[in-house]
Amino acid sequence: MNMRSIVSIISVIILTVTLMSFSIEQGPWVVPAKDKAIKSPVKVSDDNLEEAKLLYSKHCKACHGAKGLGDGPKAKSVKGDLGDFSSSAFQTQTDGELFYKIKNGRADMPNFKKITDEEIWLTVLYVRGLKK
Repeated sequence: MNMRSIVSIISVIILTVTLMSFSIEQGPWVVPAKDKAIKSPVKVSDDNLEEAKLLYSKHCKACHGAKGLGDGPKAKSVKGDLGDFSSSAFQTQTDGELFYKIKNGRADMPNFKKITDEEIWLTVLYVRGLKK
């Protein structure tokens, strides 16, 4: 096999993999029922909102944007749908669903098991305030 044939085969493989990655959809993000039902233990207060804003800015804003519209500076490098946190579809999710998704992540959404559950609940509190 000559070099030209090898380059052609590699090019076809790269093109195929690239096209396949565009066709793969994330599909619905299924959260177990037991996790959906969990209520946030964090109460709205000035101190909690201030800490929540700092956490969102540190961990979420780069991808999801300042207002949760999915327009952060890193958004273009993310393959999945970043969502719109201000939408009614997003806001109708339970606290437990949001907690589960933040904690566990999927695809390009990293998991946040490195931060405490309280910090995740504070982040849930913050994104609840990003309504239209």
